[in-house]
Amino acid sequence: MFENIYDKKVEIEERFTRNLPDWPWMDKWGKSLTNRIIFSLLYIGFYIFFDAQLWMYALLPIQIFMSPIQGTIINWFAHKYGRINFKVNNSSKNLIPVDVFMLGEDYHNNHHKFPSSANFGVKWYEIDPVFYIMRVFNWLKIIKIKNMGTYVSSEF
Repeated sequence: MFENIYDKKVEIEERFTRNLPDWPWMDKWGKSLTNRIIFSLLYIGFYIFFDAQLWMYALLPIQIFMSPIQGTIINWFAHKYGRINFKVNNSSKNLIPVDVFMLGEDYHNNHHKFPSSANFGVKWYEIDPVFYIMRVFNWLKIIKIKNMGTYVSSEF
C-alpha cells in the first residue's frame, strides 16, 4: 500500500492529508535501501555492544521489521479507522478501545490532542501499558516524567 501511495498510483482523499506535513526528502530517505541497511546495522551493533547472548540474535528479524509494521498500523490505520475523542486539526483516531498490542500507541487521537503527555490513555478504559512502566522508572529515578498526563477537560 505504501509503495502505491509513494509512487502516486493511489489517490489519497484530502481528509487524510489535511494539516499533515509533506516532506518528500523524508519519504525518499525512509524508502531507500541505504536507510534500511543503516538501521539494520544499528540494531546489530546494539546487540553486539550490549553483548547479547547468541539466542537473542534470533530476535533481530522481529526488531528490524517491527518499526515499519508498527508505523503502518499507527500512521495509516489510526488516521483512517477508529474513534475520535478530541477535535484536532487532522484525521487522527484512536484505533481500538483497549490497546495492549501496540502498547498505547493506538491512542493516536489522544496523542495529537496532548502531544507532550507521557500517558496516551485518557479515558478510564484506555490503558497505556508503557506509561505504567515509565511511572515505575520515574519512581526508581531512572527517568523523569515531566508531564504525567493529568487531564482536566470538559471534552470527555
